[in-house]
Amino acid sequence: MISMPEEKFIIRLFNVSKQYGKKEALKDLSLNIAENEFVFVTGPSGAGKSTMIKLLYRGETASSGDIIVDGLNLARISRKQIPALRRRLGVIFQDFKLIPTRTVYHNVSLVLEVAGRKPGEIRPLVMEALEYVGIDDRADELPPVLSGGEKQRVAVARAMVGAPRIVLADEPTGSLDPDSAARIFSLLEAVHRSGATVIVATHDQEMIRRHAVRVIRLENGRLVMPAQQDERLW
Repeated sequence: MISMPEEKFIIRLFNVSKQYGKKEALKDLSLNIAENEFVFVTGPSGAGKSTMIKLLYRGETASSGDIIVDGLNLARISRKQIPALRRRLGVIFQDFKLIPTRTVYHNVSLVLEVAGRKPGEIRPLVMEALEYVGIDDRADELPPVLSGGEKQRVAVARAMVGAPRIVLADEPTGSLDPDSAARIFSLLEAVHRSGATVIVATHDQEMIRRHAVRVIRLENGRLVMPAQQDERLW
C-alpha cells in the first residue's frame, strides 16, 4: 500500500476519547479522512456517531487525544477561533436546527452575514443555493409550514451556501421518507462533486449499500471496521 502524504488528509483523529461522566462515548479513536473524500460513519444507536460529528465542529471537546481539522488542532484553538473553524464547515442536523421565526431565505443568508459577506453578494448566493436544492419557491416561507424533506433541503442549502471545504451531516435522513432521503443523499453527492469533503453519520444501511464509498463503523465508541476495509489505497 502506498501511503498518502500527510498534507492530503483534511481530518485526522489521534487516540480520541470522549467521556460524559462515567460513560465513554468514544474510546481511543484514530482515523484519517482525505480531502474530497465521501465517508459514511455508521453503527447502532449509542455507538458514538453523533459524538464524533460534534467533536469535528467543536460542538463538544474531546476528553483526550488530538483532532486536526483543515490544519487546526481543535484541542488548542481558543473559543474566539471556533467561528473561524465553523466558517470552513457546513453542518446538517437531523432535527434541522432552523430558526422558526426567520424565513427560509434568512435561515440561509445568516451564514453569509455572520461570515461578513457584503450585502450585495448575499442574495444571489442564497437564491442560487435554494434553487440548487429545489426550494427557491419557498424562500419567503417560515420553516414551520415546510415538510420534513423541505426543511432538510433548506438545511443542505444553508450548509453549502458558504462553499465549505468540509460538510458534516448527522443522521440527515433519519426522520425522512425514502423518497426525501434519496433526494438528500443525491444533494450530498453533488456537494461532494463540487470539491467538498463529506462525512455522513447514518444508520441507513440501504443508502450505504447503494454508494461505493468508505464506511467507518463504530460500536460502543470504538472503530470496529476491519483495517483492510477501512483503509484507502493510494
